[in-house]
Amino acid sequence: SGDSSLPQSTLTMTIALLVFMGLAHILILFLNTTKFGKSPSGDEKLRIQQSLNYKKKEFENQSYTPMMAEGVNYFTITWDFFFNKPKYSNPPKKIPSIKTDLKNLDPSVDVLIWFGHSSYFMQIDGKTFLVDPVLSGLASPVPYTTTSFSGSDVYSPDNFPDIDFLFITHDHWDHLDFPTVIKLQPKVKRIITSLGVGSHLRHWGFSSEVITEMDWNTATDLQNGFTVHTTPARHFSGRGFTRNQSLWSSFVLKTPTQKIYIGGDSGYDSHFKTIGDEHGPFDLALLECGQYNTNWRYIHMMPEETVQASIDLKSKRLMPVHWGKFALSMHDWDEPILRASAEALRLNYPLVTPRIGEPVQLKNESQVFTNWWETLKVK
Repeated sequence: SGDSSLPQSTLTMTIALLVFMGLAHILILFLNTTKFGKSPSGDEKLRIQQSLNYKKKEFENQSYTPMMAEGVNYFTITWDFFFNKPKYSNPPKKIPSIKTDLKNLDPSVDVLIWFGHSSYFMQIDGKTFLVDPVLSGLASPVPYTTTSFSGSDVYSPDNFPDIDFLFITHDHWDHLDFPTVIKLQPKVKRIITSLGVGSHLRHWGFSSEVITEMDWNTATDLQNGFTVHTTPARHFSGRGFTRNQSLWSSFVLKTPTQKIYIGGDSGYDSHFKTIGDEHGPFDLALLECGQYNTNWRYIHMMPEETVQASIDLKSKRLMPVHWGKFALSMHDWDEPILRASAEALRLNYPLVTPRIGEPVQLKNESQVFTNWWETLKVK
């Protein structure tokens, strides 16, 4: 009788194909887990397609904005990220912090509390605001990757009072954190976010009645002297492989006594001056200052550009955010604040640089902050 077994090459190819199909199936299942959210569909998709900022089946920036700089490719970026990281991309010591009691703040005091990266709480004119809260210790869908710096996660959703307005600038993992928003859900009265992001939130059980999705250059009356304007940013969106199906935004928050610029993520461009001319001056601008690299300089600002953007906005003070909690780029953890501080000093421009949890007195422009990051240097 003849040998009926498969040739070795055919058997190897069959096994390889089965392994590939198995891995692909696992990936598909992973990408369809609840935390990835849901792309817009139905009536929401129709509304998105009517936006002037939605072209060629995706949202677009106002200016030409490639993901990578000229001459750069994904292989170069990936190689650098894994093999050329600086020695101190993570701080060598525990991040110092203060645990302010958020539930028992004096209601007559206007304060801001930073939680690291782009997450912060504000109490202004008797209302509470929370921006891009990421309190799970992760800025990635994959466990044990992009974990928060030691000492930077001292707050949990249990520490918060009721939130009158939750702001979500865009749907990236380091700004829209599934575990955090789910735990905060009973406390959130209303959500202000970018067009298309509501699809994720509804998928996670939030009622459409509490979600306000806004396109660029639109306004919403929050009543009692509070108004929010949605303004452009220069960035992108997406929680999986599909990009730009929801919008990325900055916000102009106008209260009875304050005007705050909520920057989100953005590369530097002329939109800052346009916003400053239309809505400025601001009492405070919160602008990204970290996770930058020349390889992707169009979608994130260099620290010197952050200072210039605040000047363009006509803001009295600048608070650099998007640093101090995660290592999402290839610079030392403290390089963003060192460069921004040096540029601000050169221009004699005031910076707001609190420790995590340290109350910022919004109506006290003479409040003094320490260079706390210097205490973490290795001698």
